[in-house]
Amino acid sequence: METMFKKPDRSSAPPPKRTSRVRFTDLCAGYPGRPVLWQLSAEIPGLAMTVLVGPNGSGKSTLLGVVAGVIHPTSGELHRDGDLPPAFVPQRGAVGDTLPLTVRQTVEMGRWGERGPWRRLTRRDHATVEAALDRLGMGDLASRQLGELSGGQRQRALIAQGLAQGSDLLLLDEPTTGLDPEARERIGTLLAALVADGVTVVQATHDLEVARTADACLLLQDGRLTGQGHPDQVLSASALTRIWQTL
Repeated sequence: METMFKKPDRSSAPPPKRTSRVRFTDLCAGYPGRPVLWQLSAEIPGLAMTVLVGPNGSGKSTLLGVVAGVIHPTSGELHRDGDLPPAFVPQRGAVGDTLPLTVRQTVEMGRWGERGPWRRLTRRDHATVEAALDRLGMGDLASRQLGELSGGQRQRALIAQGLAQGSDLLLLDEPTTGLDPEARERIGTLLAALVADGVTVVQATHDLEVARTADACLLLQDGRLTGQGHPDQVLSASALTRIWQTL
């Protein structure tokens, strides 16, 4: 799937050197009256874990929204390989605690993109939901209200919802923020297992411990890309000091 937008008058980025799942060139995006991203050119490799790293306000969530297709770029080019739309898992805080939803109902919402919110789920849909619940270890909590769960359990329910969408591109916005070390480790293990099973995972994070375990990293500052590559090279002491000292 390729989306073309009006481009600034500048040369294109060099072609990717390895198979990529997502590529964007001179990408600009933001909100009415508030530009956020400025001429980003990068690639997200397929069958890998990529992290978007940067301080709050650096543009991580906006870039995820653009890749997910929920935010429309103002200029640039975006190309996503594959036929399936991305699955997007927002921050836990974006889902209200007071919503009267069970864990199962939350995961079933992952089938709405294909089925629609008002049509009955098919046998195949129910099987997909059950598989997602089992994969995330949520089967025994399926009848619990979402607001009754711990932070780690709730995050796993949202990841199960993303998994139920059946996409091979999973986008997550700060999936481990605010969780205890055990919950962070469990979710990290789950995401690594998904990559091993053929899912491309992209997560925004400011947790450098999580970021250093990824396969690839995009480093953002003030809506601009300041580094891309393997975390060991991108997240150098000098780069991190430069970015965080300017806050």
